[in-house]
Amino acid sequence: MITRTFKQIAQMIGAGWNPDYQANPLIRGVSIDTRTLEPGNLFVPIVGDRMDGHRFVQQALDKGAAAVLWEKSKPVPPAYGPVLLVDDSLLALQRLAKVYRSELPVRVIGITGSNGKTSTKDILAALLSTTFKTQKTFGNLNNHLGVPLTLLALEEDTEMAVVEMGMSALGEIQLLSSIAKPDAAIITNASEVHLADLKSREYIVQAKLEIVCGLKEDGVLVYNGDNPRLTQPLSRLKGSYERLSFGDHPANDVYPVHYTMDDTGVEFTISDRECPRLRIPLLGKHQMINALAALSVARYFGISFARITKGLLQIEATGMRNEKIEIADGITVINDAYKSNPSSLQAALDTLYEMEESRQKIAVLGDMVELGEESEKLHKSIGERLTAERLDHLFTLGRMAEHIAAAAKEANYPVERITVCADKEQLINELYQARREGRLEQSIILVKGSRALQLEDVIEALQQQTEAGRKREGA
Repeated sequence: MITRTFKQIAQMIGAGWNPDYQANPLIRGVSIDTRTLEPGNLFVPIVGDRMDGHRFVQQALDKGAAAVLWEKSKPVPPAYGPVLLVDDSLLALQRLAKVYRSELPVRVIGITGSNGKTSTKDILAALLSTTFKTQKTFGNLNNHLGVPLTLLALEEDTEMAVVEMGMSALGEIQLLSSIAKPDAAIITNASEVHLADLKSREYIVQAKLEIVCGLKEDGVLVYNGDNPRLTQPLSRLKGSYERLSFGDHPANDVYPVHYTMDDTGVEFTISDRECPRLRIPLLGKHQMINALAALSVARYFGISFARITKGLLQIEATGMRNEKIEIADGITVINDAYKSNPSSLQAALDTLYEMEESRQKIAVLGDMVELGEESEKLHKSIGERLTAERLDHLFTLGRMAEHIAAAAKEANYPVERITVCADKEQLINELYQARREGRLEQSIILVKGSRALQLEDVIEALQQQTEAGRKREGA
């Protein structure tokens, strides 16, 4: 992580300080939250819609912060101490990250896209780690705060940094790319996510393409060539960087020739004849496509197929993305509760259908948010494709998800196999009742919904029911 003196940090961000303060403490790391602040950190008070971080500056100092930022427009800061005066604390944080990144010999790979960013990040980090000292975005710190914090957390000797970049409006990816200055960039795809914010698919694509704004001229852009909405405007962009496409279609630079899936992952071969048969321990064809993007970048940086083969088996996956959880009574839960949108939901359902034929397939589906005026239509489009032959029972949660159930009924999905729930308590009770009656035995349950619903609570309830049952049996 960044390690600089008080005066070096001041120079990097163009800050002033009380001239009576003559000390020059060493600062190590940056924090925007006093709950996780470590002694020696620089505390950056972020001003939000509901909270002003300046309220916690004194608390940060009391907890051992080596220095703090303070916006000049705010009331008088602590009278004496390691206080750096700035015009805007957020801009100062971003500037500090940009300067620090420029001082490091690290090569940065930026990843954006509507779906698959986090999984691709995890896969690529595993591949790069076979050869280089590698760091990656922690969790989902991929926005205007998360990307600067990720860069500032890099060690001085880090060789590769895999940085996830998210957005909710035009201009955000451009900002993040200008800060991170990626040597390579990946666009996983562009779909209906953020329709509520951006209003059109064309603007969504435009937002994803902003990642090339900071891409180095001798870098590489790896993009999903199966997506016409992405490839057409991309063909009109100018830039001297190399371009590589990946995807399912043979027209791409990298594509799968053959693949097989089971309940532990995907085995596949690719279009490069020098590449041996590969295996990825993640569920679903879409994860294989994510792996194609990652291995394209790994090969660009000279990693051998032998090391790629090894790296694919060492992926440290972020939770709640097709995460397989075994519960008693022959119940397997696929925890995909981090987020949901039409394309990712359909991919998750397709993965569910491909799993063990002998077991029941159950879907617990919550609302997909941020779809704007097309929300009802897009929810219905999921329900229209559900069939009794592939799905044994459907549970829905939320007002929008009701449209999935309604469309399924209209498409002749059996009404008796549909359970519509208004809230999580009802959903948990319905699942509990179904379990008591033995209707969940030998089943695979997909749990997926947008982040706001926090459907991991439903999975936790299933696990607690199992633990309570064991205790009763033990008594």
